Amino acid sequence: MNDFYLEALDRDVKKPHENPSIGLLLCKSKNDVVVEYALNRNISPALVAEYQTRLIDKGVLKIVLREWYDNIESSQDESSRN
Repeated sequence: MNDFYLEALDRDVKKPHENPSIGLLLCKSKNDVVVEYALNRNISPALVAEYQTRLIDKGVLKIVLREWYDNIESSQDESSRN
């Protein structure tokens, strides 16, 4: 299902100067079987960068996600005006 969203993002939102989108797999705990199943049918190369046993602070994550969302909204507003 992740590939569906990445494809839609690249077709409908990505600007010509931007690189293709990437997906992130966030797991509460390290589980090699979950990672294997999640990435098994993926035709793009997939690398596991690192495992972290603790997630980043929830407040920081909310701030960063809000900034990304606001940037996307302002980009879409600019596009609709042009």
